[in-house]
Amino acid sequence: MKRIPEPELMEDEDQVRAYAGADFEDAHSNFIRLFQTTFGLHLRGYVLDLGCGHGDITMRFARAYPGCIVHGIDGSETMIRWGKNILTEAHDIQGRVDLIRGMLPEAIPPHSRYDGVISNSLLHHLPKPRILYPFIHRYAASGAPVFIMDLKRPQTNDEAEALVQAYAAHEPEILKRDFYHSLLAAYTVEEIREQLQGTPLAHLSVKEVSDRHLMIAGYRD
Repeated sequence: MKRIPEPELMEDEDQVRAYAGADFEDAHSNFIRLFQTTFGLHLRGYVLDLGCGHGDITMRFARAYPGCIVHGIDGSETMIRWGKNILTEAHDIQGRVDLIRGMLPEAIPPHSRYDGVISNSLLHHLPKPRILYPFIHRYAASGAPVFIMDLKRPQTNDEAEALVQAYAAHEPEILKRDFYHSLLAAYTVEEIREQLQGTPLAHLSVKEVSDRHLMIAGYRD
């Protein structure tokens, strides 16, 4: 099935409200579990979360790794505003999480080098996905773990519809619509391997990790 791009940013207030209230427990908990399985339970220092949205994974990561300070960057002003409001109630991680608005590749993170770089569901939003890899290489410290998860594109529209019914049947219509469009905008494992060729992160591994997700992982050399 041919890829159909979708908008790069989520700025609509209703869309962001629905996203912030959605049940991402399984997918986002699995993100943390897969990171821990891949890189272990012991990480300290600064971590950069690219395409953080309203910061759910940013905050989960800070709780899973109490020795880390986590900076989340997202291009959507609405997402960052919602995330900052949520963060005011997250007393256990205040002082260790910051959410910043910024667009890749122009964004300048607060720290010059990071001890880990993570990203979830950003890649399929980028009109030029190859900008992601040099940006990560620029801000990841030598030997830092790099962990990217994203949707993988189904082979047919019917398969995409089935995934929406399986994982978002009880969500608002706006979320079901966005999930469907995101599946159509996602890349395949083969396409991502091709994207990585000739970039500083060409050595990273790419593999499917569920019926709707893929993973890009390795260390910044």
